[in-house]
Amino acid sequence: MAPGVLWILLPLLVWPEPGSASLPLVMDSVIQALAELEQKAPVTADNQRASAWLLSAQDLSSPSPLHRFLLDAGNPEAANLDRHPLSPELKDLMKAVARHYVKGGQEHGVVLAPDGSTVAVEPLLRGLVAGLQARTVASLPFASLMVPRDPEAPSLPFGSVLPGLKGTSPGGASADVEATLPNDKAKPPTIVNSLLAATLATELGLAFLQGPLNQSQPGLGTEGCWDQLSAPQVFTLLDPKALTPTMAFLNGALDGALLGDYLSRAPEPRPALSRLLSQYYGAGVAGDPGFRSNFRRQNGASLVSAPTLTQQVWGTLVLQQLLKPMDLQLQNMSQERLAQVASYVTQEFIEAFLGCPAILPRCRWGAAPYRGRPTPLKLPLEFLYVHHTYLPAQPCTTLARCAADLRSMQRFHQAVKGWDDIGYSFVVGSDGYVYEGRGWHWVGSHTRGHNSRGFGVAFVGNYTDTLPTEAALRAVREGLPRCAARAGLLRPDYKLLGHRQLVRTDCPGDALFSLLRTWPHFAPPPCQYKPHPNPNFG
Repeated sequence: MAPGVLWILLPLLVWPEPGSASLPLVMDSVIQALAELEQKAPVTADNQRASAWLLSAQDLSSPSPLHRFLLDAGNPEAANLDRHPLSPELKDLMKAVARHYVKGGQEHGVVLAPDGSTVAVEPLLRGLVAGLQARTVASLPFASLMVPRDPEAPSLPFGSVLPGLKGTSPGGASADVEATLPNDKAKPPTIVNSLLAATLATELGLAFLQGPLNQSQPGLGTEGCWDQLSAPQVFTLLDPKALTPTMAFLNGALDGALLGDYLSRAPEPRPALSRLLSQYYGAGVAGDPGFRSNFRRQNGASLVSAPTLTQQVWGTLVLQQLLKPMDLQLQNMSQERLAQVASYVTQEFIEAFLGCPAILPRCRWGAAPYRGRPTPLKLPLEFLYVHHTYLPAQPCTTLARCAADLRSMQRFHQAVKGWDDIGYSFVVGSDGYVYEGRGWHWVGSHTRGHNSRGFGVAFVGNYTDTLPTEAALRAVREGLPRCAARAGLLRPDYKLLGHRQLVRTDCPGDALFSLLRTWPHFAPPPCQYKPHPNPNFG
């Protein structure tokens, strides 16, 4: 039934102009559309039909035949399909999200997921189609004539993982990437994996074709803000000139790769797509709370290895050369240059995306405006100060709870303490996300007398007797400081201190502070604190 559902969507995607949805642009609306289609889909349908639907979606956004080739799409029966399978509201919704593109600083074809992340629908559905086709391996046309294949060179299976890639240190991740860089004797790939190529590899490679290959701004892509969180319709990028692909595209592409891989291995009958997406963007697929959108980066690190991604990006660039002979930019690229792009893309994606914690911007938790004029920090900083919120005492495990907690903290800090904003630089939930407080660039109010020298990071909860989740701890122990140092925001030799080392307080709690003392960058305070009369002073 699942391939038939995607095929029935085909007539909704043939209008020349993008649509506007009356329903809110949220993932639940997309799931609702799929559920309605599944009720009307034929019981028997082949994967070819699912591929043909995807091709039509791609033809709207790009004349390239790339995805037709990757997914073996095309079916002459399109004209005979029922053109009214959905209610008018859901029809408008699917029309609005069918194409992913950026125009005038606004990102189209994206929806707000229940976990607070924004997801591009197009690459997500590409991954579902590729997964339904059981991860087809596509041989590059005429590649064997262009570059002889070494029969003794083993091909890398999709999903092969380098030992220790997940949660490695920055040096370990770089070493993994560098160990897979094509050398002078390397030959271009002659096959690509349809799932990885259709979701991630193609756009990553094309995004880095122009310009010098050097480390860019912090993170890969850019975040954005919705016009409203209750019924979102317009998504505006925070920095329209930032590195592409956008964060929403990377989220959708990674979700597509993860779910496509799951579908390719699922026994028949495969799960209904609406049910699969409800679980993935909810409590977890098949009851596994670790396999959900909140933890896409951690799961992606276990699925996409450095050597695999390098080969796939290189292979898709070779494929682009073969399928777009009139593209002078591509045709003028040597294989050495394409290999360099593939290597650099791999390093950026693994280190600047998979290896970094997802940070939800202020607008995603409904922050009130900053009062007054913020004071800029002089970067890079030398210290990272760890706090617990104490109140609220319970960890937050959902976007709704975490966002409410942050709004409550901000009201307390502004109205009671008289501060200009929430005091912390960042707040870490137990839902897999880091939440932006004052952020990377503005002086906070978190560690009295030391605010301008370090970032203040607080775990939501009281950790006097218990510890935060391992995912939350890993974000502060590894991901956040590593990525901040990589971006030039924090010194590589930074020092980590508990709040109590600088101010008379029990923060960040006895249990958490005992653990901090075992972390590599833990250090004694730079100077003796001055006791404060309130032991719980923030």
